[in-house]
Amino acid sequence: MATQSKKKHIKAVSQKKRLFRANEPLLSVFMWGINHTINELSHVNIPVMLLPDDFKAFSKTRVDNHLFNKENMPSHFKVKEYCPIVFRNLRERYGIEDSDYLKSLTKCEPVASDAQGRSTARFLMSHDHKFIIKTMVSEEVEQMHSILKAYHQYVVENHGQTLLPQYLGLYRFTVDGAETYMVITRNVFSQNLTIHKKYDLKGSTVDRSASEKERAKDLPTFKDNDFVNDGVIVHVGSETKAKLIEKITKDVEFLTSQHLMDYSLLVGIHDCEKAQEEAESRRQEENSNGIEEEDESPESDVSFDYKNTPPDSPVFSPDNQGYFKFDSLEFDCESDIYGMKCSENAARKEVYFVGIIDILTHYGARKRTAQAVKTVKHGAGAEISTVNPEQYSRRFLEFVSKALE
Repeated sequence: MATQSKKKHIKAVSQKKRLFRANEPLLSVFMWGINHTINELSHVNIPVMLLPDDFKAFSKTRVDNHLFNKENMPSHFKVKEYCPIVFRNLRERYGIEDSDYLKSLTKCEPVASDAQGRSTARFLMSHDHKFIIKTMVSEEVEQMHSILKAYHQYVVENHGQTLLPQYLGLYRFTVDGAETYMVITRNVFSQNLTIHKKYDLKGSTVDRSASEKERAKDLPTFKDNDFVNDGVIVHVGSETKAKLIEKITKDVEFLTSQHLMDYSLLVGIHDCEKAQEEAESRRQEENSNGIEEEDESPESDVSFDYKNTPPDSPVFSPDNQGYFKFDSLEFDCESDIYGMKCSENAARKEVYFVGIIDILTHYGARKRTAQAVKTVKHGAGAEISTVNPEQYSRRFLEFVSKALE
């Protein structure tokens, strides 16, 4: 009797795990890691108050022989999250839901950012432009740990109302044996409005001009000498200026108490008239190409519409009773917390975004040596950037005060 072979029937099963596809393994692991750590935290009870051990804690996850989605995810990788309870608490105090944090960072691959760092740090941005992802060196991670408890206390005491970087998460990803540290902060600039010009200001004049290479970029980061030579003034009105200087002074006093220096004031300018011209140019191009005209861009038709806002609104305005309206989209004072409108009598209608960045430089032996070398090179009276924290803060505040009107 002829034997009848049995045919094996294989039933296709749909993939249940979420795919984290990115152009490079590190970003795939980053997205996987954020998803994993947030989901793990969802099972942890929120403590009434943080304990000293929370500032030393970390979670580790190691994945080996990761066959799932192998063409996109490496077979071996590790994810370490530093102080998870502390950063969850900080996100809460900054009004950021973990679900929104997760969606912004894992729904789509992070994109390249044109943020400018003074080191070789890599900058990425969440697809919705809400968050900045920056690589760090181990010394910066160590410095973050040393100030984290004081930083958290400062945020608590000031109810999250600060222009300091909003630190939201600190991680280490190990892929192919290479360790990459990443920190996540809220983006100083708007997710809705185009930034037409930006400046990184330290209050120093030595070597503080944008290079030719930098100027060739689509959106260069200009510096102190460029700011002065361009004759830029941040027109916000006397009352808003006073409130802003008070807030910056308090932030700088905190940085000085932690022996930190070399920080910058990041200033982004949205030119309302230029935005209108750009929108009109786009409409004309679409019409000439036979494209059916769609609703106007949120930043295309700018009007100053003054209405009441909550008294605790973070937006700085002379009477705290106004906001911009861009067509049907209002100037979002919840997400654009670093933004403020120009004064009503300003020559140009502009929106400013202002925040303090790069605060993790400690004035230690290395910086003291650098100060001595630069002083010899440029002279004792030169406005070099490397000076002790007290001198740095005074000069920084003087420059900022002159930049506001």
